[in-house]
Amino acid sequence: MKAIKIALLATALALGVQAAGAQEREIKFGHVGGPGSLFEITANEFAKIANEKLEGKAEVVVYGSSQLGSDSQMLNKLKLGTIDLSLPSSIMSSVAPEFSLFEMPYLIEDRDHMRRVRDDFLRDTLYEAAEGKGYKIIGIWENGFRQITNNVRPIYVPSDLEGIKLRTPNGVWRVEMFKSYGANPAPMALSEAFVALQTGAMDGQENPLIQIYSQRFQEVQDYLSLSNHVYTPAYVLAGASWNRLPEDVRQVLVETAEEVEEYALEQGAKLDDSLLAKFEEAGMQINKVDTQAFVDGSAAIYEKFGNEVEGGKEMIEKVDALR
Repeated sequence: MKAIKIALLATALALGVQAAGAQEREIKFGHVGGPGSLFEITANEFAKIANEKLEGKAEVVVYGSSQLGSDSQMLNKLKLGTIDLSLPSSIMSSVAPEFSLFEMPYLIEDRDHMRRVRDDFLRDTLYEAAEGKGYKIIGIWENGFRQITNNVRPIYVPSDLEGIKLRTPNGVWRVEMFKSYGANPAPMALSEAFVALQTGAMDGQENPLIQIYSQRFQEVQDYLSLSNHVYTPAYVLAGASWNRLPEDVRQVLVETAEEVEEYALEQGAKLDDSLLAKFEEAGMQINKVDTQAFVDGSAAIYEKFGNEVEGGKEMIEKVDALR
C-alpha cells in the first residue's frame, strides 16, 4: 500500500510539473522602442489582450528598449528560435526587396490610404516575401510618418540637407534617398543614435515624432523639420519557434496582432497630434518643409527603384491606385 501511495504521489508531482511547464511557456517579444514609444504602447496592448485570451497556456512577455538586441540581432534570434516575436520596421528592406517599397518617399498619403494598402495588397505580397526568408508576419502595425531633426539648419528643400551627417535605419534605399538629397547618411542602430547626436558624430536623424520624443532626441537636436518623407509600417514578426507553439496559441497571437492593427494607427495619429507642443517646450525650432520640392527631388530614387527591384514599378502602381 505504501509503495502504491508513493507511486501515485510521484505521478501527481510529475503531472503537476508538466502542467506548470505548459502554463509557464514564455513568448518573448522584443522591440527597440523606448519608454512611451508607439512600439511600447502597441506591444504592451498586444500582450495584455493576448494573455487574457491565452488563459495561462502561455504568456507574452515584452522586452523593449533593445533589451533583446538591435533589430538586426533580433532578426538573427528569430531565425535561431531564441526569441519568438519582434517588431522590425525599416530593416525589413534588408530582408527581402519587396519591403523596400516603404523606403519610397511620399508613397503613403495618410493613414486611411495605409489601411487600404495593408488590407488590399500587403497581406499577400509582404507575407509571402517574409515566409520566403524564413519569417512569418502575423500583423502590420505602425512606426509612422518620419520627420527630420538636426543641429545644422532648418530643412525646407532637399538641398538644405547638403553635407549633413544623418543617422538612418539599416536600409539600402533610405541611404540612397538621402544621398540623392545631398546628405551624408549613415545606418546605425537606434540604441546608438542618442550618443552619436550628443557627441556630434551625427548631425541629425529621421524618425516618427514619437520615436524622436521617446528616444529623447529633443535634448540633443535644435531643429525639427516636418517632412513626412516616408511612412514606415512595423511588422509583428515570428521566426523558427513559431511552429513549436501549440496551434491554439498561434491562433490567439494572429487574431490579437490583427486586432491591434487599428489601435496602432489610432495611437500613432493621437501621438502625432500631441507631441509638437512638447518639442517646442524643449526649445526645438520647428518648420514645415516644401513638400513639392521633396516630391520633385525624389524622381531619381523612384526610377532607380523601378529599374532595380523586380516588380517594383508594379508595386508602386498598385499602391497609387489605392489612394
